[in-house]
Amino acid sequence: MVEAGGTLPVWVTLLSIKSRELANQRELAGMIGIQGATLTHHLNAMETQGLLIRRRDPENRRVHQVELTEAGEALFLKLRTAALAFDKRLRTGLSDDRLAEFAEVLATLRANVE
Repeated sequence: MVEAGGTLPVWVTLLSIKSRELANQRELAGMIGIQGATLTHHLNAMETQGLLIRRRDPENRRVHQVELTEAGEALFLKLRTAALAFDKRLRTGLSDDRLAEFAEVLATLRANVE
């Protein structure tokens, strides 16, 4: 991620925003799995860098909607390429069957925690 011009928190935030038409900060924090204050810190930095904009929700002025700017979209695409390349390298030598079995183990572990 760093070589592509980002960090893991920036990538996860961009990916979460990109996966929603219009996301609010509370939803984003939940999707990422961090506290609202931590997300606010990341969003402030990303807004300063021109990667996103926050607007008040017209239906609830206490809620901020977050969307990517043109620069944010461009960085998303660049980081997505880096993430896909890393994922391909990570999965090298693993068959689809082994990956499916691994996914099942992870799902079981998650269910056990919940």
